[in-house]
Amino acid sequence: MDTREMIARRVALELRDRSLVNLGIGLPTLVARFVPPGLRVAFQSENGIIGFGARPPEGMEDPNLTDAGGGFITADPGAASFDSAMSFALIRGGHLDMTVLGGLQVDEAGRLANWLVPGKLVPGMGGAMDLVTGARRVVVAMQHAARGESKIVRRLTLPPTSARRIDLVVTDLAVIEPRPEGLLLRERAPGVTVEAVLAATEATLIVPGEVPEMPLARPDRPLA
Repeated sequence: MDTREMIARRVALELRDRSLVNLGIGLPTLVARFVPPGLRVAFQSENGIIGFGARPPEGMEDPNLTDAGGGFITADPGAASFDSAMSFALIRGGHLDMTVLGGLQVDEAGRLANWLVPGKLVPGMGGAMDLVTGARRVVVAMQHAARGESKIVRRLTLPPTSARRIDLVVTDLAVIEPRPEGLLLRERAPGVTVEAVLAATEATLIVPGEVPEMPLARPDRPLA
């Protein structure tokens, strides 16, 4: 499996039964493919849908069914669509059990930067600020490094998304839990050593006596 799938499979193990979960643009949408068997999870996208599933098979796309990034999705039985006002009322009202977002950087204080690279044109701030502030639990799914530079940093060099400390980071190398005392290395990716994780990380990590390999969810939905 590729690294994006591995990250999505691990994040899927954070899902809880009867929860309302927002999936952000890009990698986070893959989580919908790997819902553990028996869980009833309603996925929400800030463009106004609850109850969406994985990307449909090629040729079965519906232009009226997309996520916030314009990617094609499916609608599960009982799905509902609504306007942006209702969508952000859910987010800002604290009704989301969890959000899964991509990231550009996470620092030692557990702060996330994921909405702007200075000097690059972006269409707008989007809903990331609302999601990080409003969701009960925030999980970041991202690559550990980009262009040879760690994305787990001592201090953010990109504009922060929120002052709030996120709850978990899942990368292609590790699972890291931000805590008041720092970043705890909870798990390492299959075949990856603790030393390799430390070498690829700019930030200081708290390393317990034993760091197990991360478990991975099995697919529960048809793969596109």
